[in-house]
Amino acid sequence: MITIRKATPTDAEVIIDFQKKMAWETEEMTLIPEVISKGVKAVFDDTYRGQYWVAEDKDGIIASLLITHEWSDWRNCNIWWFQSVYVLPGSRRSGVFKSMYQYIKNEAEKTGVGGLRLYVETNNLKAQYTYEALGMKSEHYKMFEWMKQ
Repeated sequence: MITIRKATPTDAEVIIDFQKKMAWETEEMTLIPEVISKGVKAVFDDTYRGQYWVAEDKDGIIASLLITHEWSDWRNCNIWWFQSVYVLPGSRRSGVFKSMYQYIKNEAEKTGVGGLRLYVETNNLKAQYTYEALGMKSEHYKMFEWMKQ
């Protein structure tokens, strides 16, 4: 039995740990503990920045993700972005993300959100297959970025 819920500040340490693991797993990047800790806690301090969600089973939190908001002037509505998705390795391929996605999609529909988006590492084929199986499409947009070092 999996429960999906909005994260609370008491979940911050687990989310911070998950983010460190994800950064290493996906990009072999070691996050600076003080920076990621402040970054996660900043979301709890100001919900304008986003909202964390967690999935729990009888043993505790097994997954987390961050929803951020984009205003679409073309659609006159908010778009929710999935970010920082992490599922513990032992819980992968068992429907955890699917449950989270469906729950959040229902929440989005109830509140008038116009769509859901995410980005994924180009080499993370397992994640891409998961998103496609949920009905998400890789559309015509290509992401570009500038990141301060």
